[in-house]
Amino acid sequence: MSAIQIRPAVALDLPPIMGIDHSSSSEYVWQLELRRQAGETVASFRDVRLPRPIALIYPHDPFALADEWTHMEAVQVALSGKDPIGYLTAAERPSSAAWVTDLVVSPPWRRRGVASALLASAQEWAEQRGYRRIFLEMQSKNQAAIRLAQKHGYEFCGYNDHYYATQDVALFFARAV
Repeated sequence: MSAIQIRPAVALDLPPIMGIDHSSSSEYVWQLELRRQAGETVASFRDVRLPRPIALIYPHDPFALADEWTHMEAVQVALSGKDPIGYLTAAERPSSAAWVTDLVVSPPWRRRGVASALLASAQEWAEQRGYRRIFLEMQSKNQAAIRLAQKHGYEFCGYNDHYYATQDVALFFARAV
């Protein structure tokens, strides 16, 4: 694998990163089960293998990135040579937290350490700015993102049903910076 460079995105990076194939597929889903009993609600998730892989619709509009990136505190791009092969966006949230909302890698570069390099860059960025925690959000169907979060020491810390425009459940993982 050629060396991967991570740097802050510039305006010229936007068209190529918006053009990255954001689709993915999954053979697993974190299935949400809610049980309501007198005075309490219990939510549990279980890892369920699907009968066949499903296509995941990316929950954010990649073409809106050009409008949204000015509201982000960080847009990091991964490059192979001069070619963008992935990106990450992060915003500040209350309580000195960084919130990663997008982490995308071009399909030919997946499972080659690019997402891990982007995540490490985001963690370094958050530490330099004095953030105490960094959060990741992802679809409950995005097994690759769930495994990436767990691999890097992020712990499940919550969910939001119907969070995305696609009506998917969002999972939230966090770790101390």
